[in-house]
Amino acid sequence: MILSFRQQEIMDAARESGRVLVDDLASRFQVTPQTIRRDLNELCERGMLARVHGGAVLASGIENVGYETRRVIAADEKNEIGRLCASEIPHNASLFMNIGTTTEAVARALLGHRNLLVITNNLNVANTLTQNPSCEIIVAGGLLRRSDGGLVGEATAEFVKKFKVDYAVIGASAMDEDGALLDYDYREVRVAQAIIENARQVFLVADRTKLSRSAPVRIAHISQVSALFTDEVNSPRLSQVCTQGGVKVFCTANAMTRISVLQD
Repeated sequence: MILSFRQQEIMDAARESGRVLVDDLASRFQVTPQTIRRDLNELCERGMLARVHGGAVLASGIENVGYETRRVIAADEKNEIGRLCASEIPHNASLFMNIGTTTEAVARALLGHRNLLVITNNLNVANTLTQNPSCEIIVAGGLLRRSDGGLVGEATAEFVKKFKVDYAVIGASAMDEDGALLDYDYREVRVAQAIIENARQVFLVADRTKLSRSAPVRIAHISQVSALFTDEVNSPRLSQVCTQGGVKVFCTANAMTRISVLQD
């Protein structure tokens, strides 16, 4: 597989930040956007990148992108999704929060909430919520996955089953247009499934790049969640699946103008 010098540089940039944008690359290499799009299309055809609106992200199959890299992919979008999701969670609520950079964004947006009980298998979420003195935090036991601070495995799943909460905030590594929610680690999936089964409402937080990715382990079907919080649903098929499954869809592109400080 021979890449041009520019394509090699594009791949280096994608590995560093997780995502590349057409306009940024055109300016960097002083070529037209059309030239960059051809490069990206060729890299996507080779399975090295996956196209998203305005650019491309690292392609994935059986192994996730590194956690620090995931933190910077669509970071602004994740923060907006986090605020949007948090605006639908009232004070005095109990909730599960699982592993993921977007659930971390929700945790940051919950710092102003009062009287929360949060059960989590995400050490990053737990550390974030320690800044909220009105939040009781329970950290699930289990095997610590050092790569991302997640607690996974059968012991964690069994711990989750001891609770029945008002809300669950979950992420997914990938989504199919048919509504399948996917991940890479079957040990994490078992925990996510237990969370879904033991929450009265399930909120899925996922930016649109998840539709351009693939992962081998099925978590659930989107019809099993109450609402999807995202920046954009650019798949008519997925929109139809959500409608048929009774899943509410909240998009930051439409909703951010109405979000203000959570009122009593």
